[in-house]
Amino acid sequence: MIFRFKIILFTIFMFISQIGLSASKVEIDAQIDEVLIKLYDFSPAAKTLASKAEGILVFPNIVKAGWVIGGSYGEGALRVNDQNIQYYNNISGSVGFQFGVEKRSEVIIFLDKTALISFQTSDGWDGGADGSVAIATFGTGEAFTLENIKDPIVSFIFSPEGLMINASLEGTKISKIKTPE
Repeated sequence: MIFRFKIILFTIFMFISQIGLSASKVEIDAQIDEVLIKLYDFSPAAKTLASKAEGILVFPNIVKAGWVIGGSYGEGALRVNDQNIQYYNNISGSVGFQFGVEKRSEVIIFLDKTALISFQTSDGWDGGADGSVAIATFGTGEAFTLENIKDPIVSFIFSPEGLMINASLEGTKISKIKTPE
């Protein structure tokens, strides 16, 4: 049973990682520009936050797949002063009730220089464990405003495509990768 579990998990991660590895630097950079335009059109507050940011980490396409055991993978870049300075991957694994496939975008805005430096110097980063992250949610009854932001890092997760039924435990790790060609 444990061997079967490992085979399924390995297969899911290999499938997801191959999807994400197919993008070139030019493609990732273009997707980042597109995602930021969509975010700023959707939320003027996000555009204002970005103008005050020390750095912005953008994952334009994170693909998640699962059937009891799941995983997700995406590649993106850290943008400082409107330049993509380092590329990263976003990998997560999950166990629990889940079924389906989805694609989403994630934008992490670093409002504090110390938080940005801590992220840049880490050997793999988990926002929940390694930083105080506010997650901007839309449609929950409370308006997202700049006055609501108290944390040095704000994460926007948006543009879901596909269907994912999910009630699982999940862990995410963000790590530096070699600049795509």
